Amino acid sequence: MEKILVVDFGGQYDQLIARRVREAHVYAEIISYRDADPEKIRSEGYKGMIFTGGPNSVYDPASPKCDPGILNLGIPVLGICYGHQLIAYLSGGRIECAESDGEYGRTEVSVDFDSKLFCGVPEEIVCWMSHTDRVGSLGEGFKIIARTQKCPCAAFEDENRRIYGVQFHPEVTHTQFGSKIIENFVVGVCGCSRDWRMEDFIASSVELYRKELAGKKVLLGLSGGVDSSVAALLLHKAIGNDLTCVFVDHGMLRKGEGDLVEQTFRDRFGVDLVRVDAQDEFISKLEGVTEPEKKRRIIGEQFIRVFEREAKKLKGVSVLAQGTIYPDVVESGKGEAGVIKSHHNVGGLPELMDFESIVEPLRDLFKDEVREVGLKLGLPKELVFRQPFPGPGLAVRVIGEITREKLDILREADAIFREEVASHGLENAPDQYFAVLTDLRTVGVKGDARAYGWTVALRAVTTDDFMTAEWTRLPYDLLDRVSSRIANEISSICRVVYDITSKPPATVEWE
Repeated sequence: MEKILVVDFGGQYDQLIARRVREAHVYAEIISYRDADPEKIRSEGYKGMIFTGGPNSVYDPASPKCDPGILNLGIPVLGICYGHQLIAYLSGGRIECAESDGEYGRTEVSVDFDSKLFCGVPEEIVCWMSHTDRVGSLGEGFKIIARTQKCPCAAFEDENRRIYGVQFHPEVTHTQFGSKIIENFVVGVCGCSRDWRMEDFIASSVELYRKELAGKKVLLGLSGGVDSSVAALLLHKAIGNDLTCVFVDHGMLRKGEGDLVEQTFRDRFGVDLVRVDAQDEFISKLEGVTEPEKKRRIIGEQFIRVFEREAKKLKGVSVLAQGTIYPDVVESGKGEAGVIKSHHNVGGLPELMDFESIVEPLRDLFKDEVREVGLKLGLPKELVFRQPFPGPGLAVRVIGEITREKLDILREADAIFREEVASHGLENAPDQYFAVLTDLRTVGVKGDARAYGWTVALRAVTTDDFMTAEWTRLPYDLLDRVSSRIANEISSICRVVYDITSKPPATVEWE
């Protein structure tokens, strides 16, 4: 099987780069720069390599670097952002600090369309930049193939050695023709034949877990969302009745969610499902807590404690399985990457657990890839395309202290929002939409009298990977209908606002 190697230098987007390679139907593997041994890379027969971005400066003695011999293996290399600068630095070029001329966000780039890297790409494109340092001069054999008003070397190539670098990020959706540029490298430069499919991921995962989990009992935390559902079906395909799913009702689910999950998996799919009512213990543990990270860690630990109790009842369970996907891993901090927010199933896990190991079969996939796997495994569309729902549930959508009253208020507001989006035929238009109960109370007028109630925020985003997202332009008549219903049907709410912030700078969830 043909493979592209992604060498991670501490950026947030190493898996996003791998995903773009997989979109071109070429298999991608990721290793840390620490493990980038030239001889090992040569022996693995990779068709090409991509160096990721990272937050460091190449001149910092502590910055991640690799053996320069990697560039002499005769394997094509593409450097992105920090990887671009590192290639130039290792090849005798000069990197300079351009703090006053740094570029961040959408930037116009002029490219040389006669380069293989930019084949089929217009001469002027908008790219996503995020850098302070830049390449000041290039070593022998290299030439500039793209530029911006502030960055004279936005891309370079050594055509003879098939080494390329781009200062911008072609992997993010904000870069026009970014996927085309990566495809040009993978197919046009590396010569890959594009014969890898998602079925290969399913087959290799089933085979892997059939061997790794042979003779072991596995407990999977099932939320009913697409991630844990797909993980459950994938593992069931591998180990059958050695898998037991535990659904924890922590009191922070959407309206009707608990009953729906139970009916779907127990009645429709015949899954061995245990439903645990743990509302009191979760909500009592969160009493008085307002800091978002503390909420997530408390919830993460409580999940584990419940799973441990249930595992003891089941007897013989030694492995915990979770529906963790890659955006969860990135935001919780991975390798050299910084923490954005801890996810209950990643950064929120306690250090001491009664499980021998944790299995996360979807850890390397993005949401749309998980959905593709779900469809190929036979999950019904209505389950595969359900609205994403975080493991901590409404706890991260109630800003400030969590109370039963606040949870009930938010449940009703969220249900109204979802009902109206569906009635407008737009349930698949935003990729995620939900209500948030802010910690803000404002003055209103209800029944010709002064009212003082909560403010609800509506959130809807459009994305293909959940690493970046645009706020969705919902129709005004829909927003008007939602606002009117929420304010009129929920007496304790006086104001409804709509969040028009994209990711970045915001995240999808408010906490």
